[in-house]
Amino acid sequence: MMRGMNESLLPELPASARIRANELIKRSGRALLGLVGPPGSGKSTLAAALQAEFASVAQVVPMDGFHLANAELERLGRRARKGAPDTFDSAGYVALLRRLLAQADDEIVYAPEFRREIEEPIASAIPIHARTQLVITEGNYLLLEEGPWARVRELLDEIWYVDVDDALRIDRLTQRHQQFGRSAEDAAAWVAGTDEPNARLIEASRARASFVFRWDDD
Repeated sequence: MMRGMNESLLPELPASARIRANELIKRSGRALLGLVGPPGSGKSTLAAALQAEFASVAQVVPMDGFHLANAELERLGRRARKGAPDTFDSAGYVALLRRLLAQADDEIVYAPEFRREIEEPIASAIPIHARTQLVITEGNYLLLEEGPWARVRELLDEIWYVDVDDALRIDRLTQRHQQFGRSAEDAAAWVAGTDEPNARLIEASRARASFVFRWDDD
């Protein structure tokens, strides 16, 4: 089973050494690191572990804050496909990345955050400070080559693909849906009908990643 984020895990992560070796934490300026992978692959766990490792200089900005609101998904007829590429404000996400690259020393940039307990994004929930040297952004579609998503790659210093055993990933994903209110039957149906088609699309972009991080399940 994949271990959760804790201090004993960090020395084992080749990711920490890569950040240092590739100078993603710079003496001046800012680096943007992207973590991409299918739903349930452990992107947010890795992001949290890296933030803990580099706590004084790093912040996490998830892509999930750019989910369209449920009311807008209903209006567009996309509520049943929530999580697909066209259910996000991808242009807004790109605009945020550009703001983070051009942030003034006296400016705070605010990013949205997705709250699973209400299944809605919350605006301006994450303050990103000018002193932050490493911004870690994680999400599903950082390597997608369509629409505004295609502009993401050029804005990030590196994009890492987060990989894990499919059976473990699907089991974790199903449990997550149940934790946030779906029945076991509804959770399994959502994973099969919505999450897994998205996962196949994300996996097709793997070859474009700078680095593949695979969780050790032993």
